[in-house]
Amino acid sequence: MPFALLKDRALISVSGPDAEHFLQNILTTDLDTLVDAAKPGALLSPQGKILFDFLISRSGEDAFRLDCRADIADDFLRRLMLYKLRAKAEIARQDQVLVTVAWGDDSSASQSDSTVLADARFREVAVSRSYGGASVGGDPAAWQALRIANGIAESGSDYQLGDAFPHDVLLDETGGVGFKKGCYVGQEVVSRMQHRGTARRRVLIVSADRALPAPGTELTVAGRPVGTLG
Repeated sequence: MPFALLKDRALISVSGPDAEHFLQNILTTDLDTLVDAAKPGALLSPQGKILFDFLISRSGEDAFRLDCRADIADDFLRRLMLYKLRAKAEIARQDQVLVTVAWGDDSSASQSDSTVLADARFREVAVSRSYGGASVGGDPAAWQALRIANGIAESGSDYQLGDAFPHDVLLDETGGVGFKKGCYVGQEVVSRMQHRGTARRRVLIVSADRALPAPGTELTVAGRPVGTLG
């Protein structure tokens, strides 16, 4: 079973009697549909742009874990605290918990000292994320290759935070946007884009019979920009 320890990820816990109501009102993910899986989501600007992306899962009664990039975790935590106001919820980093990803037929095999959940973004291959467990290395390069081959975009690698709408990076297709839930930050823009079909950018998989240019290279057709290589 191939696996990789994701050293570039961090966890933020949100718990308390108001935790679900608080998160449901600000995040794109519909927490009413969150069961036994890690689902993608985002915290948006009022203009609908992605400020923070993550995977969210339940970690207990009235408790959630947010699996995000380690280099944005502190900023994400501060933004959550800004929105919390008087909500009865505790927000904290969990730096002692490791994040490991595994894929293949046995990807959901449980470890006694970890929580294993399906990564809901993947449809063609079984992928699980493990929270806890032993410190192991695995093959991070193979994990990145699998992610790219399945068209799963992540900020930093494939797009810049503050520059993309959820539709641009396929969050509408991977379960990261709840179109039947109530309001959340940036919801009006995202809903309008969904119902009018006005998304101008989408993530596509690019392959070639030769080495591709470096990530960030602008792609052109007849001198006209058509995209950027992730």
